[in-house]
Amino acid sequence: MNSDLQIMLLASVVAAACVLPGVFLVLRRTAMLSDAISHTALLGIVLAFLVVINFVPGFERPLDSPLLVIGAALIGLLTVTLVELLSNTGRLNQDAAIGLTFPALFSLAVIMISSLPALENVHLDTDVVLEGNLGFGVGTRSLWIMLAILVINFLFLLIFYKQLKLTTFDPGLAASLGISPVLVHYGLMSLVSVTAVGAFNVVGAILVVALIIAPAVTAYLLTDRLIWMIILSVLIGVVCSIAGYWLSIPLDTSTSGTIVAVLGAAFGLVFLFAPQQGIVSQSARRRNQKWEFAQTALVIHLQNHEHEPVYTDEANVEHCQEHMQWTHDFTERVVHLAQRENLLKRRGDVLFLTDSGRIRANEAIESV
Repeated sequence: MNSDLQIMLLASVVAAACVLPGVFLVLRRTAMLSDAISHTALLGIVLAFLVVINFVPGFERPLDSPLLVIGAALIGLLTVTLVELLSNTGRLNQDAAIGLTFPALFSLAVIMISSLPALENVHLDTDVVLEGNLGFGVGTRSLWIMLAILVINFLFLLIFYKQLKLTTFDPGLAASLGISPVLVHYGLMSLVSVTAVGAFNVVGAILVVALIIAPAVTAYLLTDRLIWMIILSVLIGVVCSIAGYWLSIPLDTSTSGTIVAVLGAAFGLVFLFAPQQGIVSQSARRRNQKWEFAQTALVIHLQNHEHEPVYTDEANVEHCQEHMQWTHDFTERVVHLAQRENLLKRRGDVLFLTDSGRIRANEAIESV
């Protein structure tokens, strides 16, 4: 297989595998647990490696033992448990609990790698754990491992979609229906642990965290439907991974680092220009609402005085300006917009309601 094609395929599979559990981590507001798990899993790998070389004879390549994945997953669950225990005391919030737990466990792994004689000649490079090997000739074994993890994540999502959805959005209702939120939570965290272990040797812990969080939060700004959020998250993760790889070649930069930068750029663009939740869109909507509110206030004022003998005085543009406490330019702008919307007509300096203007005024009054 062509090396470029293999790397793109591997990056796409890693992205999809990370995104699937990442969507639910973001929705549950536990996204930074992925950061903790992706780092502390190194301790599980180190401990499992020591078990393999000391108590499981017959492995010519201990680093290929499946026990390393199991050990890393168990340490990932231990991390989640410790975070939950600390945060449940009520004295620490979850962020603080994560900030205490994962540096301690990750540091322990780094100390063991650098100090234990049994690990002196073993390729457990902490730089590789952080930055990964993507773009440096990773083999087909990594691809098959990540494909297996992707299939597991997809099947878990497919089989337990209802349980994940209920426990994410309404854990109380889920519990009343006999679904254990705690069991589902730890099942999801187990997936995150296994995914992080499989992925960080390829793309590094930093990109694992970015792939778990960034596509999901980007998709969250684009849709309010769960199924579309999952689909968009996968597409964003895959497209950004491929684009980051090709961009890293002419820039001669780290592949993983470039992918993270592309993910960040994609989020930034969506954050600014998303149709509903983008800052630019919301700003434009607020401006439009200001003018719509002013037009509504004007037609209500005109309707309140429409049948009075002094109507021409009340409907005079200058009087409306004084009554509303608007500036001259603002008043002229509101009148112009109201004319364009066929809410009123202007004859000289006097304003007259149209049928559309009366309907707008009545609807506004009835809604109060």
